[in-house]
Amino acid sequence: MIPRRAFGAVLAALIGLVVLAGPAAAHTDLASSSPAEGASLTAAPSEVKLTFEEPVTLPPEAVKVTGRDGTAWTVGTPTVAGAVVTAPVTPSGPAQAYTLTWKVIAKDGDNLTGTVHFTLAAAAAPAATTVPTPAAQAQAPATPAAVDTGIPGWIWAVVAIAGLLAVIVVGLRQLLGRRKD
Repeated sequence: MIPRRAFGAVLAALIGLVVLAGPAAAHTDLASSSPAEGASLTAAPSEVKLTFEEPVTLPPEAVKVTGRDGTAWTVGTPTVAGAVVTAPVTPSGPAQAYTLTWKVIAKDGDNLTGTVHFTLAAAAAPAATTVPTPAAQAQAPATPAAVDTGIPGWIWAVVAIAGLLAVIVVGLRQLLGRRKD
């Protein structure tokens, strides 16, 4: 028969593990994208949009689009508004399967990557390139920089491990103290 104190210690350890380790394991996921996973497009998009489950920030080269034959689309500077990443693209290449590769930094500081696969049913016509004038650049609204205010994941992991160890030590002391009585 398990003594009450031992049972209490084991129960406290399990509760501590669930409560403290939960935040350390949480990550954001891609909620939706445009183009969508597996989509077959009749015309090439002028932008790609990724929507995540929580706010993210962007590392360098956050978005890339490449064709099965290695054709790379020109991707403009992506912007982030909370959980939504938008990047202008200049499509080029034949009708084929394409892969949109993304990299973001989650609220907890972890680097996340993923892909979205889609097919372009018609060849992408290269767009006429225009050079923005200084006046047009001055009128473009500035995009505010994203601020990561989350606690890094490694800190949550350390807190969870320390809490679990503390609960185990207290439980073992109670169990061993009970046997001496």
